[in-house]
Amino acid sequence: MTKAIGLIGGSGFYSFESAVKELLLETPFSDEPVALYLSENDSVPVYFLPRHGPQHAVPPHQVNYRANLWALKEVGVDIILAANVVGGIGKSMAPGVLAIPDQIIDYTWGREHTFFDTFSADRFEGLSEAESHVDFSWPYDKELRTQLQETAESLGLKTCSGGTYGATQGPRLESAAEIIRMKQDGCSLVGMTGMPEAALARELGIRYASLCLVVNWAAGLTSEEIAFSDIAKTLDHGVEEIRKVFDALAARLSNTH
Repeated sequence: MTKAIGLIGGSGFYSFESAVKELLLETPFSDEPVALYLSENDSVPVYFLPRHGPQHAVPPHQVNYRANLWALKEVGVDIILAANVVGGIGKSMAPGVLAIPDQIIDYTWGREHTFFDTFSADRFEGLSEAESHVDFSWPYDKELRTQLQETAESLGLKTCSGGTYGATQGPRLESAAEIIRMKQDGCSLVGMTGMPEAALARELGIRYASLCLVVNWAAGLTSEEIAFSDIAKTLDHGVEEIRKVFDALAARLSNTH
């Protein structure tokens, strides 16, 4: 039974129409409160969290992922739908595609990537060392992935289901050689915010799935340099599609409460 739904917005996705009541939550992981926006129109609470802050001021490598996820857990969220803007590596991942990855590879470094800084932390009192080593074989919740796909299709939107998200450090884009390596590793998408977000959700026992908007071909896959003017055109239209999917699926999940 769903208690509360969390929606995480990324680049271009800074607000959610029905989520208007601002909540500022203190967490053990930041001196600054985390801003959440509550929708009061559903039988199940829906909380929108702008990943990069309300003003989109925080670059991907400096996002306080632990504070964000902890805030969602504190308000009772047990399902997270995350939006991610990505580059396409796989042949089917062309600009404009909505992708629902089922795997992830973490290429980031230096990010606070776990709540288990110590096995005896007060906030995890009673947990053994073994319980801190969460199973991460399948990073994204299978049922949520299916529901994202079904909801998008019901709205007449095509998705590409499956594929591996390669999470890079940012904020710079990748070199052509890095994309070649990622392709050899099996990545079909490249983004900067997929990790440690997915792993932290798993540590907190929150079901998590990502809906990715492909906004450009990754570096070196075309003869042209990546132009942000082209990304912006794809971003505006694609984010609106993600909003529609999230809105419809949140309503569906609320109605099955």
